[in-house]
Amino acid sequence: MTAIDLKLAEDRALRDAAKRLLDADIAFIREDLGQRSAGGRVADRAADAALDIADDALNFAREHRTAFVAVAAVIVAWFARRPICKGLSQLRDTVEDTFR
Repeated sequence: MTAIDLKLAEDRALRDAAKRLLDADIAFIREDLGQRSAGGRVADRAADAALDIADDALNFAREHRTAFVAVAAVIVAWFARRPICKGLSQLRDTVEDTFR
C-alpha cells in the first residue's frame, strides 16, 4: 500500500467516524425534540433568563441600598413634579401674602 493509499484510508476512516458522530447527535436531537417542542425550550430558556435577571437586580438592590433608595426617590419626585411644583407655588403665594 502506497503512502497516498494509506492517507486516503485514514481520511475515509476519519470521515466515517465524523458521520457516525453527526448521525448520533441528530438522533439525540430528534429524540429530545420528540419529548419537548422547540417552543417549549425557548419558553423555558426565556423564563430562566428572566429569573436570573430578577435575581441579579435583587442582589444589586441589596448591595447598593442607599443608591437604590436615592434613585427611587428621584423617580417618584419626577413623576410627582407637577403636584410638588403646584404645592410649592401655593406655599410661596401664602408666604408672600403673609408678609405684605
